[in-house]
Amino acid sequence: MSSPIVIDVVVPHYPFMPFFLDQTRESAEKFMAGHPEYLIRVSGADWLSVPQVVHDAARQGTAPTIAQYFYTSAQEARDTRKPDGSPLFTSVERAIAGRTEILGEPVVLGDVAAAARQYYTYDGEVVAMPPLTSTTLLYANTTLLDRAGITEVPQTWAGIEAACRAVTALPDGPGHAITWPNHGWLFQQSVAQQGVLLADHDNGRSGRAETLYLDSDAMLAYVEWWRRLHRTGLYRYHASRVNTEVDWDANFRAFADQQVAFTLTTSVEAARMAQAGRDGGFEVRACRMPYNEQVPYAGNVIGGDALWLAAGLSPEAQDGALAFMQYLNTPRRAADRHRATGFIPVTGGAIDLLDQEGWFRRNPHFRTALDQLAANDGSPAARGALLGDFAGIQDALTCAMHDVLASDADPRARFAQANAEAQQLLDHYNAAAKGQGPRGPIRVG
Repeated sequence: MSSPIVIDVVVPHYPFMPFFLDQTRESAEKFMAGHPEYLIRVSGADWLSVPQVVHDAARQGTAPTIAQYFYTSAQEARDTRKPDGSPLFTSVERAIAGRTEILGEPVVLGDVAAAARQYYTYDGEVVAMPPLTSTTLLYANTTLLDRAGITEVPQTWAGIEAACRAVTALPDGPGHAITWPNHGWLFQQSVAQQGVLLADHDNGRSGRAETLYLDSDAMLAYVEWWRRLHRTGLYRYHASRVNTEVDWDANFRAFADQQVAFTLTTSVEAARMAQAGRDGGFEVRACRMPYNEQVPYAGNVIGGDALWLAAGLSPEAQDGALAFMQYLNTPRRAADRHRATGFIPVTGGAIDLLDQEGWFRRNPHFRTALDQLAANDGSPAARGALLGDFAGIQDALTCAMHDVLASDADPRARFAQANAEAQQLLDHYNAAAKGQGPRGPIRVG
């Protein structure tokens, strides 16, 4: 009997989801039972270090067949090179080549939710396959809102502000009304909602992003609204002057303890938020993220990650990898992954299956994220940006917002400074991507 064809898979380890690695390994075991000619070897890495882990493995001649990158590392995945200068990864759609099944596994790439598929579409091709997708939602304590005379959860910034005032005016109401983390994802969401770009070349989609727009009118509209909520005591901020690390749990605890009526966080938290209401004796509703009513709504961007396929594989190894990607996203497995993790059921088939099983009827808080992403207009702004050193650029935004909230820095001046700082990061990354500097995309060799 010939040796099995080895498919090495690197997946991220998330501290809030330690069981994901085990789930992927279980899926690999089931896949191999039906495809004994393949050996799927799954290894984990801290989600932030996956690009470096892949780089190190490639330098040793052991580059993985499939690597799962967080969405902010998409540009880095695209820019990673082999020793000969060719891309380390190839387009998943191109490798599928129009087939409807691979090794007996139905191809489901085209059934992936449009917002997720569009995020990973470059040069007209879907280059990576997302198994985990999320978005930002508003969670509302409707018991508190009812007491304040608010019968419908507001969908706009102005409506949220008015509702917050009503909540804090209650005789025995909370001292604050709303909280959310100072995190780069929220800036992305709010600018995308307004149909405005973070960078030139259509957010880095019609060409490499070279110029940032982090001090745009849309960005400042969001910052000014946020600052006004904070100045008037409606918004609760959880970071100190000496520690700007995002404390996601502090935001959750404030909501669970009814110290606020609203919180903004990931759709992955929907089950936890609903349970907090049951434990605390109040009703919770998951709602779409509020938007600026002064401009047309364009859409919310995704979070999550995607599977990238190594280039230059043998036809047998490439087909095994593609088949495993499809297997991971069959309706049953995508539905079960959604139930276990809270990430959006990423394919239409999974959504239909969950509907048939009554899942959304029993758990309506999970339906909201689907409806929000379905409202995405597909524009470059709403699809999200593709940037080098995205994590560093996000840090520039959060540090600027911290200074606005904690030190009352002038928003326009401080975000102009943040834009200049972030531009230096992007310039440095792009120079390295073009072989002009020591930093940037990882070049194997």
